[in-house]
Amino acid sequence: MRAADPTTGGAAAGSVARSADADVIVVGAGPAGSTAAAYLARAGLDVLLLDKSTFPRAKVCGDGLTPRAVKQLIDLGIDMSEAAGWRHNKGLRAVAGGVSMDLPWPMLASFPDFGAVRPRQDFDELLVRHAEKQGARLREATTVTAAIEENGVVVGVEGHEGPDRRPFTRRAPLTLSCDGVSARVALSLGMVKDDRRPLGVAVRRYYTSPRTDDDFLETHLEVWDRRDPKAPKLLPGYGWIFGMGDGTSNVGLGILATGRTNGTGDYRGLLTHWLAAQPEEWGFREENAVGTIGGAGLPMGFNRTPHARPGMLLVGDAGGMVNPLNGEGIAYAMESASIAAQCAIQGLARSGASREAALAAYPRRMSEALGHYYRLGNAAARLIGNPAVMRVATRHGLPRPTVMRFLLKLLANLYDPKEGELSDRVLTALTRLTPAV
Repeated sequence: MRAADPTTGGAAAGSVARSADADVIVVGAGPAGSTAAAYLARAGLDVLLLDKSTFPRAKVCGDGLTPRAVKQLIDLGIDMSEAAGWRHNKGLRAVAGGVSMDLPWPMLASFPDFGAVRPRQDFDELLVRHAEKQGARLREATTVTAAIEENGVVVGVEGHEGPDRRPFTRRAPLTLSCDGVSARVALSLGMVKDDRRPLGVAVRRYYTSPRTDDDFLETHLEVWDRRDPKAPKLLPGYGWIFGMGDGTSNVGLGILATGRTNGTGDYRGLLTHWLAAQPEEWGFREENAVGTIGGAGLPMGFNRTPHARPGMLLVGDAGGMVNPLNGEGIAYAMESASIAAQCAIQGLARSGASREAALAAYPRRMSEALGHYYRLGNAAARLIGNPAVMRVATRHGLPRPTVMRFLLKLLANLYDPKEGELSDRVLTALTRLTPAV
């Protein structure tokens, strides 16, 4: 159903109305938008992919991918071999209370047994070019500021494009809001985030470091704010050290923005102070820094709903898809994009009530896929906000390998729901017994 490209003057085709610019408009070309665009274009739909940036572009991220994210990339058709530029890792190293434990990724039928690292600057461009190869039409330097709504139905978007900020409107039967934590499309429709759901903050920086070739993702489960020596605070969050394999390491902090941290304010200063306490031989000092400290919000636990309204679906960070237990966003952005694309492909092949039924299935399918787990994660996030709980968990849990392997599966959402060992069955039952978000 290839539609006319208004920039080339091509002839309209398929079922698209003569006034439409595409079958689907995808706003945002991050992991969610590029994944959705690739699946939709592969199915023969005309996809207009809009992004405010130009590629390549950097994003604030840990650059570490768990096996859950690797699965999504394999499903998309991305070559995940090391020869293709990916650096594989073996698992997660948990550090707290003077104890360090290497936890290999579990051997599962549902997910591969390796993770990966790749800089977001390279990663995002790889995904967007893959979408273009499938037939998606990318428009860079194109900022969408609002949805266009008629009679309660989203029929397109508006904004400005190019260096001279020319105003534009684009119309389509369906819009996918994949515009990240800013969620401008949703906000233009009055869809605000739920402040009862957790919100995280991530700050990171690259350093030239001898730890660049580490083949475990390292996470520090105790993050102390000691800037006031008289009143040190154990913060709800974690630090990370991910070796990039190119001479640098990506190091950062992920902090829950709870009542105890809202007064912290200066997260960049907190990162600098935390790194100063790390061994000097690791190289995390100003003279070894590559670039500046970057920060970003982490919208967690379905903090913006509903995920669908007539003519529009919310995908990835725009719908608060970040895992509230570990701050992972890429895997869930891509997973939600895959589900959204399936619903869109079915819906746009139909008309009338049947079309609306197919599109309205998206929130239900997201709830079935992640709603129970995210409700569990939202409750856990509230517990993590209690320093006494954090101290007990790290002191009594970390020295016990069996407990930590179980927690790894829970925190990373890596277990076989239908087959596998006892811990997988326990996690499956625990998740199903938890009401969905």
